[in-house]
Amino acid sequence: MAGIYIHIPFCSQACHYCNFHFSTSLNNKGAFLEALNKEISLRSTYLNGQSVSTIYFGGGTPSLLSANEIDRIVHEISKFHAMDSKAEITLEANPEDLNKKGYLSDLKNSMVNRLSVGVQSFNNEDLKYMNRVHNGEEAESALVHCLDAGFENLSVDLIYGTPSLTDVQWSENIEKLITLGIPHISAYCLTVEPKTVLLDQIKKGKVKDIDDGQASIHYNIIVDQLANHEFEHYEIASFCKEGFMAAHNSNYWKGQDYLGLGPSAHSYNQHFRAWNISNNNEYITKINAGDLPLTEEELSDADKYNDYVMLSLRTIWGLSIDHVYDNFGDVITDHCKKELTIQMEFGRINLSGKVYTLSKQGKLFADRIASDLFIVE
Repeated sequence: MAGIYIHIPFCSQACHYCNFHFSTSLNNKGAFLEALNKEISLRSTYLNGQSVSTIYFGGGTPSLLSANEIDRIVHEISKFHAMDSKAEITLEANPEDLNKKGYLSDLKNSMVNRLSVGVQSFNNEDLKYMNRVHNGEEAESALVHCLDAGFENLSVDLIYGTPSLTDVQWSENIEKLITLGIPHISAYCLTVEPKTVLLDQIKKGKVKDIDDGQASIHYNIIVDQLANHEFEHYEIASFCKEGFMAAHNSNYWKGQDYLGLGPSAHSYNQHFRAWNISNNNEYITKINAGDLPLTEEELSDADKYNDYVMLSLRTIWGLSIDHVYDNFGDVITDHCKKELTIQMEFGRINLSGKVYTLSKQGKLFADRIASDLFIVE
């Protein structure tokens, strides 16, 4: 089973923290959709005949597409790939789009069967800091509309660590989702990325910087609060009720193959990693000329090992030392066990049989732990 990621590179407004590829002009949306269909054909052999079990529309803001436009893309994919009969088809969506009259009913009649809603916060001060389009009331209204429309497989993104977000407000954000009955929650720490408006504003003293200590407190709050309501914490940033794990993202973390379509989209097939050009006009021009607008690199054993470490430790499935030995041999296995033992002494790693997982404390140091385990060529 494989997955397909589709990057929709348009937004109605730029969020100040975002460093993903997007354009706030929709002038070439039609040309982009035509090029996307051509790329689907040009890359039809990438997955080597594997059945497609997940399709994920990310961005950007995929909810700027109509339900008919989404269905046409899925239909085009089905011409070249066998589709699992129960394929998970996820659309990332913003509250302001979901509140548009008729849009949710159109989506419900489309091939989309899962929504991932970018709420981020119900606190208007946070939303202003992030430069989101919607306000807190509109976010709640959108979620109610999703549920009323019959979308049971519903995920909500929250962001913590904003300077304006108190511990009480953060807990209230979480409680609101619990009360609404949202079955999947993704919680991300606000990070200050290069080449973003947020970084520029912080440097100029226009807004407050992020407090890492406060962000750690927020993380522990959501871990405890959702555990008390029987959510499974199956990946560092992901929590779900039984039966609502995100299949697409889980396949990423388990190292399954995926094809990325659209500007800036990444692809992976165990042996090679590829990424498309992050420029809409160049993407369209190259595709129309029959050229693939991508860069590709062959993965070394060290690359494959590092990827496995980074992804496996994020999850409840953990890092299997047998997998490391079977795929990478004695030397890398010895290095891995040595570094894991050091982390166990700090209480950051748990061991069950031959599988290592991050402890609650370890999740706060996940990137540092993975870095210590990496092989540097």
